[in-house]
Amino acid sequence: MGPLTTIAVIVLSISFLVFVAFFGRLPALRRTPVAWLHRFLWVGLPNGINRLDDLLTGGRVIGSCLRFGNFMMYDRHPTVLIFYVLLLSVGEYLYLPAAWPRLSAFHKVAGTVAVVLPYVFLFLAASSDPGTITPANHAHEMARYPYDFTLFHPGAGCPTCRLLKPARSKHCSVCKRCVARCDHHCIFINNCVGAGNHHWFLLLLLSTAALTAYGGLLGVRLMTDAMRRRFPHWAGLWWRARGGEGMPLGEWLAAWSWGLQDGGLGTGGGVALGAVTLLAVMTTPLVGALLGYHVWLVYCGTTTNESMKWADWQVEMDDGCAYKRRLDARRPKDPNAEPLWTRWPVEAEQVLVRTRDGNPPAPDAELPGQGEWEKVWRVRDLENLYDLGFWDNLLDVFVPGYVFRDPSMPPAEPAGRRRRKKRRARRTYLG
Repeated sequence: MGPLTTIAVIVLSISFLVFVAFFGRLPALRRTPVAWLHRFLWVGLPNGINRLDDLLTGGRVIGSCLRFGNFMMYDRHPTVLIFYVLLLSVGEYLYLPAAWPRLSAFHKVAGTVAVVLPYVFLFLAASSDPGTITPANHAHEMARYPYDFTLFHPGAGCPTCRLLKPARSKHCSVCKRCVARCDHHCIFINNCVGAGNHHWFLLLLLSTAALTAYGGLLGVRLMTDAMRRRFPHWAGLWWRARGGEGMPLGEWLAAWSWGLQDGGLGTGGGVALGAVTLLAVMTTPLVGALLGYHVWLVYCGTTTNESMKWADWQVEMDDGCAYKRRLDARRPKDPNAEPLWTRWPVEAEQVLVRTRDGNPPAPDAELPGQGEWEKVWRVRDLENLYDLGFWDNLLDVFVPGYVFRDPSMPPAEPAGRRRRKKRRARRTYLG
């Protein structure tokens, strides 16, 4: 196995394990080999190692590893951030000296922009306040979103911050703070992704995906140009080589091997360019998948944190323990638990509860809402209050202080999802 083959196997293995770690818990993959591998890696394998360590050392080795792992995973430190910056910097240091002299003026300008932007957005995402909730801005954050009485109910407090939790907020155990519209804690930026920096995080993913795709394609083009000069009969597809007569697959792969290890630059420059190109090509799908997933969350009007809550509700629905009923948007509000106005154009139209025995709540239960309780079996049968349609959802992410209606106006009537996505309420800026 040659060095480039070894690098390819290692990069593919790491990329696949990262994909399993990030996406193994998604409801859509629950009954797939990805979910089984996720359970094996994160549940089965650790349990087996724990039993072996208990047998051999009384649990001392695992205890030390867990303390170190808890520090690495659940304490705020820049280790992964530094690794990410080094990965970018070292890759560019190896790639650019070999590729730069062979680039046109256009690609030199475009390449410079592609190289610089990830650093800019990384700095902005890592250094920006994600939306920390403090006593000083608590009233403002309470008015950011109304409670939907499905994922977020009024009256819930944070035992650590000693404040009522605004809708869509979450207390981060790593940052030790409550974050407005918390998506997740990202170890690559050593910061939470929330209302204050979600747009910078999306731009970081977009610029990184563009950099890896652009660098990979440009490197492949440089190598194929060199291979065509050295092997005139070569073609990008082996069955089209030699003027359409084709060439043996082994010979075609041998030409690729020369291109990856030499590429007309000599062994040193060719290997550097080939290795970084291979790394860029194989990591582009992973970065693109992360970007696509987060764009999909924006399209759905939800966050990573909320998608996990929806998945938990689906489990309750599968057990037949989830019930909903109508909620009057113009109901009286408790000013101590709910803001009297929000910038959101619509109010909650349903209340969702879980029961232990699968029967509807008792008639004398003091629960909000009106009418009969209806059992819910699917998440799609519920209204997501925070989905205004893709463009308004995107506006909410990129302009965190945007007001979708005049606060002096009464709350809007509930609207169905199709009507809501077409709705364009009067907008003003938050002064």
